[in-house]
Amino acid sequence: MTNPSIACLRHVRTARTWIFFVAMLVLLAGCQQRSAPAQTTNEPPARPTYTPTPQPDTAGITSPSDPTPSPTEQAKDLSPLTVAFEPAVPEYYVNRLLPMLGRMTNLSIDGNEQPIRLLDQPDRASVRLTLVPLSEAAHPLTQRFYAVVVPFATVRDDVSLDELAARWQGNEPAPLLLGTEESQELAAIFGASPSDNVQITPAESLLTALKSDSTALGILPFDQLDPRYKVLRVDGVNVLSNQLDPATYPLAIALDVQGKGADLIAQHLEGKIQPVTNRDASRLTTLIMTGVTAMSRSTAAKMEAKGYVYPAQVISDTLSAADITHVSNEVPFLSNCQVNDSVDNLVLCSHPNYWAALEAIGTDIVGLSGNHVNDFGRDGARESLQFYRDQQIPIYGSGLNIEEACAPLLWEHNGNRFAFIAALAFWPQSAWATEDQPGACYYYDNKELILETIQKLRSDVDIISVELQYLETYNPYPTNEQVKDFRELKEAGVDIVTGVQSHVPQAMEPYGPDGEHRPGIIVYGLGNLFFDQMWSWPTRTELIARHTIYEGRVISTEILTAVLEDYAQPRWATPEERAEILQRIFSAAPSRPEPSGQ
Repeated sequence: MTNPSIACLRHVRTARTWIFFVAMLVLLAGCQQRSAPAQTTNEPPARPTYTPTPQPDTAGITSPSDPTPSPTEQAKDLSPLTVAFEPAVPEYYVNRLLPMLGRMTNLSIDGNEQPIRLLDQPDRASVRLTLVPLSEAAHPLTQRFYAVVVPFATVRDDVSLDELAARWQGNEPAPLLLGTEESQELAAIFGASPSDNVQITPAESLLTALKSDSTALGILPFDQLDPRYKVLRVDGVNVLSNQLDPATYPLAIALDVQGKGADLIAQHLEGKIQPVTNRDASRLTTLIMTGVTAMSRSTAAKMEAKGYVYPAQVISDTLSAADITHVSNEVPFLSNCQVNDSVDNLVLCSHPNYWAALEAIGTDIVGLSGNHVNDFGRDGARESLQFYRDQQIPIYGSGLNIEEACAPLLWEHNGNRFAFIAALAFWPQSAWATEDQPGACYYYDNKELILETIQKLRSDVDIISVELQYLETYNPYPTNEQVKDFRELKEAGVDIVTGVQSHVPQAMEPYGPDGEHRPGIIVYGLGNLFFDQMWSWPTRTELIARHTIYEGRVISTEILTAVLEDYAQPRWATPEERAEILQRIFSAAPSRPEPSGQ
């Protein structure tokens, strides 16, 4: 049975042809000598007769593959440039560009005026406006990127363009869910007639529809993403990447100008459709957040034996590629730090030489909310804080006093404004900063100050990130009090809430723009990054959260998975290991009522 929405789409072109004829008549009438006003009458006006514009010699018409002559060569030929829209171009593009083209009666070329004529027959026009895959565009006026999405708690990571095409064409029974506009534009990639497997689904209903059918895939415009969705790579290409080569992404289209004289028309239409793109790389930021770092004990011994960058060697390329790379370092940097790898040693420090490992992963900011920051006393804390300042390393969460420790770190990248806050919600009391002594910002004594700071920052920054060093457990399930405290921060206006205390991966809780919450996520615990806990599989497994921020809001969180080897060096998880880790944390997610409509 034909999908009613799809059937409706198939009649759009007939209606548009009549609209185009009427628009042409208006334009042609404007070129005639103005006649005297007609007498007022109640009789309906007679339907005007369409008279086609005389055509140039069709022998000069080129195909899109023909080489485009230089502007100088074109200037020699001042015969009319004929322009037409291909039938597949959606109405909203035609309606926006047609008046502009109608006003372009002539183009000035080296002081000469070349006439412009509009046609409704693309095969007779020298210049055609058409939708094509972005990789094939010669003179793109717009770029539109689309993402394949599934619910956040999904193990699958990839999809092929072939599978998407099979769903579109009806060769694969599983459904493809997308909006009306997307169905029109993606026809440029998959073909003009989507099968009944393509279900027109409004964006506000997409998540519910995807959750009701585990075989379904959704497609959303890039700028409409939010963290409740997981974005799948298409043919291995990640649309979220800050290093994306747009020409390599298979699910992007362009409104292109093709044919002889295309460059001249494109120059006059460039920038006329706003936004030009729905994925502006200059407005995108990737933020990586990591878990426990304590380069001490056996980790330190391995670094002394195998080199200071040994922990970073496998994962450094990925972490350093982020625009902002965060580390939660729990222990002080001390010049007289000695390796003590005894099993029961809980007085921890790192030698300044070990900073090389953090530098290798591209560390930009360091949260110091760990409960070991004062393991070597207040003087040890002062020396460590001075080390960061001497190296000009931005820090937050600790300071020489409470005011410094609880102060936010402000950051800006690609127009996205950030505020980072870190606090210790755990013991010992000796790790807490006081009015005049160094240490970490103790959360519960300074909770009202932190909440007040969040409210003040809300109008000044785009993204607020708060990390808590919480009660240490070895369970993927967050405690009831942890859920309560972390959700309270989210409801106070925080975009990203992260637990940096957990030595095992814990659950995640994504939020969308549902009227009650800003888009964002709660990460209850990331596990370790650089720490020597090889004594169990859960403590060896690690999460790294890669958040994508676009135009001032969190649009996606990717979960990177790693496994600790040799007491010091994380490696990327195998597909089987990754599936087990993801299933573990997805199963541990706390229950939360879904907002209405989703």
